[in-house]
This record gives sequence, structure tokens and C-alpha cells, in this order.
Amino acid sequence: MSDPDPSSPADPPLPLTSPRTPLQLSFPFLREGSRVWERERKPPQPGELPSPLPTKRTRTYSATVRAKSGPVFKGVCKNFSRSQGHGFIRPSHGGEDIFVHISDIEGEYVPMEGDEVTYKVCPIPPKNQKIQAVEVVITHLNPGTKHETWSGQIISS
Repeated sequence: MSDPDPSSPADPPLPLTSPRTPLQLSFPFLREGSRVWERERKPPQPGELPSPLPTKRTRTYSATVRAKSGPVFKGVCKNFSRSQGHGFIRPSHGGEDIFVHISDIEGEYVPMEGDEVTYKVCPIPPKNQKIQAVEVVITHLNPGTKHETWSGQIISS
């Protein structure tokens, strides 16, 4: 009797098969920066808020230095919500409205619609495709409207 050769098995191996139902991985959340999140994300719409909101505290030192050394622009406050902590400025030269965060407003008054402002710009991370207003200063209060100070005092202009 001859022994079978160990290198050639008598029965061919069974092919590997996949389960009947396809394997699907589900994540409890989609993180920003993951490729799945980027593929499913629709292009940003005008007036859409950046996420996460960039604040003076979270801005990098290099972005702050670039913004401080940049030119000063003029514009008009389109809207500002103190409770939400952000608003938009309409540039005087035209173009897309510019996002402004509450932490970037200098001075004692809360901006109101129609107030004239000066500001500098800084790119919004992570892709730096949009810009936000920084060092916003109200130069002229909109006449005929009631303005509020940061302490809550109402002043008629």
C-alpha cells in the first residue's frame, strides 16, 4: 500500500465563500475628516454656518497674525444674533456675506442690522475656502434703532 503524498491532498479544498448577506459596517456617528463624511457631504451653500464654529479662542496663532497684518475692510451688519453668538456682514465692495463670531466683536455695543463696521478677514479651517470677519469694530450706529450694550443696557441712537 502506498502512502498518499502529503503535498497533494486527495480532496481539493473548498473555495472560500462569503456569507449570504453582505457584511455592512455601521458606525454610531460619522466624524468630520473621515472619508465617508466627505463623500456624502453636499457642497456648502451660501450663508451656511461653518462647523465647528471658529472662535477667537480656537484660532491658531499663525492665522491670528495673518489676520492682524491684513487690510481693513468696510461693510454693513446684515444680521447678528446675540443668543446664537454669530451673524453676517455684507461687504461694501460686494460679494458673498461674511461670517462673524461673537468673540471677534470689539467695542461695547452688540451689532444691529444696518450698523456700519470695519473688519479684517481670516480663513476658516479646515479647508480655508471661506473667510470670516475678525477684529470687527462698529464705526457708525444705525440711526433710529435701539442698541444694546454687552452688559444689557438699552440705548437709543
